[in-house]
Amino acid sequence: MHTCLKFMVMGIAVLLTAGAQEVFAEGDNTLRLGEYFLHYDAHAPDLAGSGIGAVPPGVNLSVNNVHTLYFAYVRRLSSKFDVEFAFGAPPTTVVVGKGPAKLGSVPYAGQQLATSRWIASTVLLNYKFFDDTAKLRPYVGVGVNYTHFTDNTATAAGNAAFGGPTSATLSNSFGWAAAAGLMYQVDPQWSLYGSYSLSQIKSDMTANTSGAIRTTTVDFHPSALVFSVGYSF
Repeated sequence: MHTCLKFMVMGIAVLLTAGAQEVFAEGDNTLRLGEYFLHYDAHAPDLAGSGIGAVPPGVNLSVNNVHTLYFAYVRRLSSKFDVEFAFGAPPTTVVVGKGPAKLGSVPYAGQQLATSRWIASTVLLNYKFFDDTAKLRPYVGVGVNYTHFTDNTATAAGNAAFGGPTSATLSNSFGWAAAAGLMYQVDPQWSLYGSYSLSQIKSDMTANTSGAIRTTTVDFHPSALVFSVGYSF
């Protein structure tokens, strides 16, 4: 874990501990439910391999955008600060070929090569502008994101492109996250939210086709629009 991320996690933990020692009034806990709209601006070096895994220059990957269910628990620390624990229903992302139109005689560019499910969680320390009497409150947040990749499955097109049945692994990712948003207080219990967030999600990918190994490192550069409803209690 990077040093700056360690300090960020420690800072959030200290604030949570300090907040736990106070007497919280009704409304200091909020559950949010809504929708994530995820856009990936993925970048990766060309796939690399040697021997039987050798890859022609320019063979690369991209990732299709997705949307999924958003849910979060938010703990109020003060009139200005709260901590958000955000999750999403694990989306299935589609990996698409980028580069040459064909590998040999097999179509490649634009082909759906594989799918993967993401199990991701984000912790944000949010700062809210204005005071509790304001109906509309902008906020900004910083924190950390953890992502685990599972159910990595090559499609028939992926197996054909890489020369046979292919398995793939993606390493876990831990990185920074940041968000900016607006909250509209409908009444003491209900509120509406809209936010835009960025996260650092980077993973080492290894594909194995009967011993032919190809590797790359994917920097997904995800950004997300979130629209949600919150209930405070």
